[in-house]
Amino acid sequence: MSGFTKLKSFLKLKELSNNLFDLTNEKNFNSKRINDMCLKAEDFKLNFAATNIDEKVLTELNNLAKETDCLNKMQKMQDGEIVNFINGIENENNRVLHTATRDFYFEKNKKSENFSKENYREFLKLKKFVFDVDKKYENIVQIGIGGSFLGPKAIFESLKKHKKKNGYFISNVDPNDYFEVLKDLDLSKTLFISVSKSGSTLETLTNETIIREILKTKNLNPKDHIASVTMKHSKMDKKKHDYLEIFYILDNVGGRFSTTSMAGAVFLSLVFGTDNFESFLKGASKMDKLVLNDFKTNLPLLAALIGIWHINFLNYNTLAIVPYANDLKYFPSHITQLDMESNGKSLTKDNNRVDYKTGPIIFGDIGTNVQHSFFQSVHQGQNIIPVEFIYFLNFDKIIDKKDNGSTSSEKLLSNLIGQSIALANGFKNPNLNKNFNGNRPNTILIIKDLSFYNMGSLLSFYEHKIAFQGFIWNINSFDQEGVELGKKLSNQMLDFFIENKKYQLGESYLKSFTD
Repeated sequence: MSGFTKLKSFLKLKELSNNLFDLTNEKNFNSKRINDMCLKAEDFKLNFAATNIDEKVLTELNNLAKETDCLNKMQKMQDGEIVNFINGIENENNRVLHTATRDFYFEKNKKSENFSKENYREFLKLKKFVFDVDKKYENIVQIGIGGSFLGPKAIFESLKKHKKKNGYFISNVDPNDYFEVLKDLDLSKTLFISVSKSGSTLETLTNETIIREILKTKNLNPKDHIASVTMKHSKMDKKKHDYLEIFYILDNVGGRFSTTSMAGAVFLSLVFGTDNFESFLKGASKMDKLVLNDFKTNLPLLAALIGIWHINFLNYNTLAIVPYANDLKYFPSHITQLDMESNGKSLTKDNNRVDYKTGPIIFGDIGTNVQHSFFQSVHQGQNIIPVEFIYFLNFDKIIDKKDNGSTSSEKLLSNLIGQSIALANGFKNPNLNKNFNGNRPNTILIIKDLSFYNMGSLLSFYEHKIAFQGFIWNINSFDQEGVELGKKLSNQMLDFFIENKKYQLGESYLKSFTD
């Protein structure tokens, strides 16, 4: 048995899981519970009334957080101590300081201020750059993949009604990706941002090379139309004379956590303006400070503990992220990478095999669309799938029209509330095909409005929720060896195409495709 499964709170929670709080009992799931099971911080509320958590379970979950010292681990991460490590084996052995990419505004962390100062210098350079090129370009295209694509794309799509320039993304090496983006663009008024932390990402360098050739065919100088984001001394940095400008990301910022670094800042500042992007940074930084507090206002920690209750004690292996907000259509995709790349691990930080479940399988989409796709399975399927709903209270009244006595936003909210109650409460019917067992847990994260500030806080909320879970499970949430292996084997196949080097398994696959 591992240290995690020997913890006093773990054993107590295991015992409590044998006698679940029944949400189908009207004495349990009532107005008082809905009001009581709600935690508030800033413009955020997390309602967890529709989970099988009572006061006893909540107490032991808090004890689990204390036993695993997760608040102190979070403080150490933000202080710049080495938290990206696994004892006894070769690994990254690095700091994790995405919080220092936005620690410019409130009470600053003194222990990591050298890193935040370096990040702020890059941001000041970016502000000048945005001012200088503002009138030259109408279209901004980000070339990047993974965290250089999913995070910035999710934020852009969430807030694009405020855009000042057109924004596009090229990520995949599928040629249809860049073709669809470029076919209608005036390249003379387009700036490309090529993002690769290592400076050697295959997809990004391939697409950048293709873009350079296309620009030349239009009699445009690629240097006037491509800026880059990378680490100092990377392969891209060594070719800095090929770029209009080069911005730096520190090696202690992981790709999936890099949206508030230059990996996201350059594109988002050009598209939205630096003032709006700063508001986004402030929201993220404010949540960074809140997660250092105790349990009473620590929403990401509560969300992390609820997730652990579902995974480790109720054996629910999946999680649906469902914003009832059309603007957040791409947000679940970013959280999928953020969570599954961080916590899909099989080794503890003590170099022992994990003998308990860690990160869930994540998927999601927007409401009410989900009600007409996968929610049939959520309601009546054999696998119980917890749901994390997200909802913004305030809508633009100009576009929120009435029909049959209610506005569109009232219909949206009614559907959200109805789904939450139906999942929890169920519905008894003698016709078994119309019977709903209930006790399908869900939480609702309620946010005042969809502003740049609150979107920054929401991003930070999920970054810290996932980090807290990793701290509690004693795994390294900040490496991604599974990604690296795939790259290595892809390169072996490319060597076959380029140099005809032998690769028996790869050639066998190719033969099976073409015969």
